[in-house]
Amino acid sequence: MAAVWWFAREEPAGKREAMRRAGLALFGLGALFLSDCEAVYDTHGNLPDPDSVLQIQPGVDDRRQVAELLGSPSSVATFNNRTWYYISKKTKTISFLDPEVLDQEVLAIKFDSAGLVSDMRIYGLENARPITPDPNATPTSGKELTILQQLMGNIGRFSSGATSKGY
Repeated sequence: MAAVWWFAREEPAGKREAMRRAGLALFGLGALFLSDCEAVYDTHGNLPDPDSVLQIQPGVDDRRQVAELLGSPSSVATFNNRTWYYISKKTKTISFLDPEVLDQEVLAIKFDSAGLVSDMRIYGLENARPITPDPNATPTSGKELTILQQLMGNIGRFSSGATSKGY
């Protein structure tokens, strides 16, 4: 019986207004949170049109002709410039989560010593191998500072807005 009396009693107008505002704020926060859950699709890189790739003839076309048909490569081989890579990746990101790779393709075009196309291969996501970089393998110069050290280190480094006559 006490619970029925609690629901039936009339609350002061100020408390009712506060509860209404809290409810609206909670609703707005929920709507904002849910709107951030929309997936974002991104395409990165340069994967040429398949019809353009089919126009390339090994043993006939040279680098200039390949560049005219496909454009500049995404990357060139590190130790020699005889392999060009056209790389494309499609990802889906939801909110603050790590991106999910939906598709990845690499077109590798190899040239012989005369600069003519010798081989072309397409590698897909199924050919990819995950790697784990070793953070201890490559030392970096400098020292790590805390946020407080960074802030304190900037005191006195900036002028008050006055400019000097020389650059």
